[in-house]
Amino acid sequence: QVQLVESGGGLVQAGGSLRLSCAASGRTFSNFGMGWFRQAPGKEREFVAAISWNVRTTYYADSVKGRFTISRDNAKNTVYLQMNSLKPEDTSVYYCAVHGVRFGSSLLRTGDYNYWGQGTQVTVSS
Repeated sequence: QVQLVESGGGLVQAGGSLRLSCAASGRTFSNFGMGWFRQAPGKEREFVAAISWNVRTTYYADSVKGRFTISRDNAKNTVYLQMNSLKPEDTSVYYCAVHGVRFGSSLLRTGDYNYWGQGTQVTVSS
């Protein structure tokens, strides 16, 4: 059974940093893109960042570009999200996800991901 387990969320002051981790189990995802999404109360889930299966390409939402960095360790079946210079508007539940297409390159759309974690809360105080 496939499981994605996020960790690393918490409460941080504006300007601070957090590092999220997402460990996958049940199968290997080294041939699939992986992404991070977030959802605030009353809002739709939105794309945050994604990384290609071969680590060569990363994508970021404009709102986090220059502050967040996505990375992955295929040997550990784990994807990370380093979040720096956090802002109160970054407060959300953060989800990791695995893309549904092997070697897929279009990694921005929520609907193209078919495995999701349970989410981890990130709260940034002003």
